[in-house]
Amino acid sequence: MPVDFMARALELAAQALGSTSPNPAVGAVVVKDGRIVGEGYTQPPGQAHAEVVALRQAGAHARGATLYVTLEPCSHHGRTPPCVAAIIEAGVREVRFSFVDPNPLVNGNGGRQLEAAGVRVTEGEGAKASRKLTEAYCKFITTRLPFVTAKFAASLDGKIAARGGDSRWITGEAARREAHRLRAMSDVVMVGVGTVLTDDPQLTARDAQDAPLPRQPLRVVVDSQGRTLPSARLLREPGAALVAHARAPQERLRALQTAGAELVEACGEDGRVDLRRLLTLLGERQVTSVLAEGGGALLGSLFDGGLVDKVAAFIAPVVIGGTGATPAVGGKGAETIAQALRLTGVEVRKVGLDVLISGYANRRE
Repeated sequence: MPVDFMARALELAAQALGSTSPNPAVGAVVVKDGRIVGEGYTQPPGQAHAEVVALRQAGAHARGATLYVTLEPCSHHGRTPPCVAAIIEAGVREVRFSFVDPNPLVNGNGGRQLEAAGVRVTEGEGAKASRKLTEAYCKFITTRLPFVTAKFAASLDGKIAARGGDSRWITGEAARREAHRLRAMSDVVMVGVGTVLTDDPQLTARDAQDAPLPRQPLRVVVDSQGRTLPSARLLREPGAALVAHARAPQERLRALQTAGAELVEACGEDGRVDLRRLLTLLGERQVTSVLAEGGGALLGSLFDGGLVDKVAAFIAPVVIGGTGATPAVGGKGAETIAQALRLTGVEVRKVGLDVLISGYANRRE
């Protein structure tokens, strides 16, 4: 059977997820005479892009070869020189990329420059899979806003805690491991202050041995009145923590700052944190992805504001019941079923004894 070289490039791109932001996770493979002579994926910011890593590995074998890459090669100077120049200098004969880079500084220029230099260019192979790998980058680079995923673990009847407040553990170990994988791929993990006061979470990304990973997402607490306790565990874990407030009392803010929290004010007209303003501020920091983990009040506000791009819902085969139990999503919600947010591109996957349902927000008007 013929080798699917783009599939290999996509595998490499997946390995870069969580380490390249604000750059996209890209994979590249150099093929000469039907075999791979070089491959690579995007390195952390300021280091080599996937194409350059693969070309360096290929060396002289790159001349006359075909380069498979999961995104159009860049044509501009950023933290590193343009990949197009490296491809042309290496003598590559053909470039096959998945889709055009939506970055306004590229947006087809990479392909045009390659063609002008006599390199054959084809587009479209592996586009669907590559777009999924780079969905956060694609939103950020065109809007300067982060891609927001609403993640929650709930019972069959949509509860995230029993009426007594107990919420550990609704889902099993496999689902919790998957949740840590989602954290590791995100720039920010966001929760509301209610979750912090009730559960005192660590909000770290951890490995299978429950040890913190070297790279940690920024932990963000939405806390209008600065009620987060200075002793909160999330302030003592590896990595950085930020408390977004709305003109909270100065004594509370000073205590949080002393405990190691960064403070950001994002006050809305209602005296609470303006989530759209907060996301704008995070975008200005080049945050491309936010994993919003709850609780129900925060998720409800995000959904009500039309700020959710994707949903990742872990559903456990458990029925909690009770009108006093906490729902996964609060807020105002839809007045009618016709106005309810319906997901598109839905995927359903079993994770241990639980089910992960994911899809994209597509609000009906």
